[in-house]
Parts: sequence; structure tokens; C-alpha cells
Amino acid sequence: MPGVVHYIPILTTFVAIAFAPVVYRRWQRRKPAPHLWWWALGIALYGVGTFTESLTTLFGWNETVFRSWYVAGALLGGAPLAQGTVYLLFSRRTANILAGVLTAVVAVAAVTVFLTPIQMELVESHRLTGAVMEWQWVRLFSPFINSYAFIFLVGGAAWSAWHFREGAEARNRFVGNVLIAVGALLPGIGGMATRMGHTEVLYVMELIGLLLIWAGYRFNVKPGAVRGGPVASGEQTALA
Repeated sequence: MPGVVHYIPILTTFVAIAFAPVVYRRWQRRKPAPHLWWWALGIALYGVGTFTESLTTLFGWNETVFRSWYVAGALLGGAPLAQGTVYLLFSRRTANILAGVLTAVVAVAAVTVFLTPIQMELVESHRLTGAVMEWQWVRLFSPFINSYAFIFLVGGAAWSAWHFREGAEARNRFVGNVLIAVGALLPGIGGMATRMGHTEVLYVMELIGLLLIWAGYRFNVKPGAVRGGPVASGEQTALA
């Protein structure tokens, strides 16, 4: 039977439902702003992942839900957010190339996830784990994609925090990017715990991580926050 912690993804899903439109509306006001489009997409997919976890808690394990969870969570949990940061760190041409490569890798990985046979004897009624996939090599895509997310999402936010570390006028951006870096790191820790069979750790980390990212976003867009930076976009910060 599911415990209290198994119901946490329901709350996380509602947080994502509230957060994603906030970033999407900001993108609409500032088009083309591809970084905001990717961030809005990333938060929405974050919510899709926690929604599948919620369905598993409420209704039990389902093969389609499991495969959707693995794609939305293990493969796309942080990659779209990281791609948004890539659009701030690099030229538009370089960012477009990296977006194409990322999309192609995720597409191939997603196809293999939906094709792999399931070892039904390993299925747990209210717990999601990639261990049930017969083609265990499919799980090798996840560390590669998540490394991309870690480097550009966590690393990008940490770099931006360092850039805004001095000066009272830049304090909001410094605090905001620190919160985003920590918030982006936590689901990765939860993902590693999941690979060791502790899915419940992921549920907790997803909620705390998303709340920290949202808090960081609010600091970054707070009136009076410093704008500008050393890159062409003029916005060397995450979720701004």
C-alpha cells in the first residue's frame, strides 16, 4: 500500500500547473525569447512526470503510465530547462544546434523506452523504477541526458550566481540563481536514489526542487533586479 510520501507528486503536479503558465506568459510578452519557451516547456514536462507518479499512487502500476513516466521524468526532467539556459550562454546558432542534438537523442531514447519489453515479475504496484525494463541498456541514455541538464542548468545557474555575487543591486539575481542551482540539483539526487530502489526520495526532492526553482525565478524577475551580463542576450541569468 502507498504511504504518505507517495502522494507528494500530486502536490508537485499542482505546483507545476501553477508555475508553467507564469513562465509561458512571460515568454509571450517577450518573444522570441527561446530560453523562456524552453523553460515553460520544461516545467510543464516536469509536471507530466509527477502526474504519472500521481496516477501510479492513486491507481496502481500501469505500463503506459510507466513508460510515459520514464520519458517525461528520467529523460526530460531537466533537459528542456537546461536547453533554455543554453540559449543564454551561447549564440543562437550554437544553441539551435545543441537543441537539435538533444531532441534527436531524446527521441531515440524515447522510442527504445516504448519498445523495450517489461519484466512483469519485477513490477511493484505503487512504485516506479526503470529496473522493470528488460533492455537495461536503455537506462544508459538517462545519465547522458541528465549530465547535459546538470552541466547547463545547475552549472549555468551557479555561474550566473557567481557573476552577480557582488553589489547590493545584484543581490536578487545572486539569491535567485543560487536557489535555482540547488533546486535543479535535488531531483538529480532523487533520480540517483531511484536507480538504487528508493523512489520515495525522488518524490520529496522533486517537490522541494520545483519550489526552490520557482522561488529563484521570483527573485530573478523581481522589480529592480539587475539586468544585463556578458553574453549577447543581455540576460546572463537563469529563469529571467
